Amino acid sequence: MMGGNADFPPIKYERVIMGIDPGTNIMGYGVLGINGKHPEVIVMGVIELKKFESHYLRLGKIFQRVTGLVEQYLPDELAIEAPFFGKNVQSMLKLGRAQGVAMAAALARDIPISEYAPLSIKQAVTGSGSASKEQVANMLKYILKIPQERMPHLLDATDALAAALTHFYETGKPKVEKGAKSWEQFLKQNPDRIASRRGK
Repeated sequence: MMGGNADFPPIKYERVIMGIDPGTNIMGYGVLGINGKHPEVIVMGVIELKKFESHYLRLGKIFQRVTGLVEQYLPDELAIEAPFFGKNVQSMLKLGRAQGVAMAAALARDIPISEYAPLSIKQAVTGSGSASKEQVANMLKYILKIPQERMPHLLDATDALAAALTHFYETGKPKVEKGAKSWEQFLKQNPDRIASRRGK
C-alpha cells in the first residue's frame, strides 16, 4: 500500500478519483487527488481474496473493503476497468460479479461510476492499446512521479491507478459542440444570442 492514513486528507483536493481493477483472487485499487491539472497519488494497493474458498465470501469481502475505502478516501468519482471477455464463461461470470459488487459499494454512497475497457486504459496511459502491465506501471511511475520504493509488487494496484488516471484524462477533455450547418440552423440553436445583439 502507498500513502493513506487515518488523518486523510492532509491536503485539500478539488476532486478525488478512485480506480478499481476488479478480480476474484486479487482486486486492485488506486486513489488520485486532483488539484487543477495535477493528479497526485493518494493511495494504491490490493484486496487479496485467495484465502476465501467460497466465491460468495469473496464477494462479501469485496463489498466490505470497497465500502471501507470509499468511507476513508471519500472519492467524488469511481473509474472501474471493464471485464475482458475471454473464452471461459465461468471465469467471466465471476469477474462480472466482482465488478458489480464493487460498483454497488460505490452506488450505495451515490458515487458516479465510469467504466473503461482495458485497451482504452492502456491507450490513455501509454499511447498503445497493446502495452503490457509492466509498461503501464512504468508510465504511471513517470507521469505521477512515484518513487521506486513505493511501487507495488502486484500490478493489479497500478492497473487500478491507471483506470483512475484514464478517467482524469477523459473528463478533462473539452466538450466539442456540434456546429450549425446553416445560418437558419444557427438561429434556431442560438435564439438568445440573436436577441441580445438586437437589444444593443
